Amino acid sequence: MVTTSHSATQATQVTQATQTTGAAHPAQQAGEATLDRVSWIRVSSVVLPLATPISDAKVLTGRQRPMTEVAFLFVELATEEGHEGIGFSYSKRAGGPGQFAHAQEIAPTLLGEDPSDIAKIWTKLVWAGASVGRSGLSTQTIAAFDIALWDLKAKRAGLPLAKLLGAHRDTVRCYNTSGGFLHTPAEQLLENATASLASGIGGIKIKVGQPDGKEDLRRLTAVREHLGDDVPLMVDANQQWDRPTAQRMGRAFEEFGLVWIEEPLDAYDAPGHAALAASLDTPVATGEMLASVAEHWELIRHGAADIIQPDAPRIGGITQFLKLATLAEHHHLQLAPHFAMEIHLHLAAAYPQEPWVEHFDWLEPLFNERLEIRDGRMRVSARPGLGITLSERARAWTGAEVEFGAR
Repeated sequence: MVTTSHSATQATQVTQATQTTGAAHPAQQAGEATLDRVSWIRVSSVVLPLATPISDAKVLTGRQRPMTEVAFLFVELATEEGHEGIGFSYSKRAGGPGQFAHAQEIAPTLLGEDPSDIAKIWTKLVWAGASVGRSGLSTQTIAAFDIALWDLKAKRAGLPLAKLLGAHRDTVRCYNTSGGFLHTPAEQLLENATASLASGIGGIKIKVGQPDGKEDLRRLTAVREHLGDDVPLMVDANQQWDRPTAQRMGRAFEEFGLVWIEEPLDAYDAPGHAALAASLDTPVATGEMLASVAEHWELIRHGAADIIQPDAPRIGGITQFLKLATLAEHHHLQLAPHFAMEIHLHLAAAYPQEPWVEHFDWLEPLFNERLEIRDGRMRVSARPGLGITLSERARAWTGAEVEFGAR
């Protein structure tokens, strides 16, 4: 079938998909417990423009260019019984077209599958693209399908996803990052922090890791003096320090009473993070850049983090996140998922220890709904599933889409 694409500004790619025939599909060999099957899938590539180019330490040190957009992979599913689900993954700066291409290759694998068999489907999707591995672009692509299946399952049950998983709380502490990037002038940094707190957000994170560490200290001093000692404050170096620099800066930051120092070292330097965490009073947080449970296990087994920061769309979706959360709980780690608050609010609410969720308003134009924030906490809504639906603006930003099966 040929899909209809949407764009307000440019001609979009129209992708031809092969509609399934009436021939027997391997997934249709199921027992009596199978009450429903996936019958339709839509895969979409959506590019979200950012109002202001974003710079963190990776830009100031010359490793990356400012970020002007975020590429999203959306997966929408429907079943023979009329149940629906939506999930997404994303990529910053590069990778979006690759995720969309891989999604087209593996999507037909879902047709005819029981949507309840999420773990089985995750494994099947991995093997459908086995030659590209079980990390990176592969798992980030699979994540969109996995999240859509969990959304469908919760909607079918009439429950918010947090309640389907088994919530420990109905609200989660939240902190803001989007107002604290390094491209932001110091005075604006203070204004952004004030506005965040006034909106109900409970903590403030600012970026550090500039070539001149003295400038980091000046900005951090100004923010702490502006906020006072009682407001939770975090910093994020985005992997830009070597071990000696991280040690020196970590010691200099001790006086500010930070909730954590985030990504002080390269994301894969587990021994370095472990040595730093052991030497500082301030907790060390990391993990957002890792793309599998196995990679996170390296952090955990080395004792490399006090606070682990997985990103469900990056590690393969909710199925993999739950495995990692079990490991993290067993090792008494705190949890602060990265980005994608629309997903991570539910997962954090189901974590036994009191977690944090990162507030980013960047994704709000993509959805019709808004998350409620009050008294420093983000609230789980009563809406079933993830509680989100795609906005017309998201449809307009769709650069390509393809459908499989029939509704």
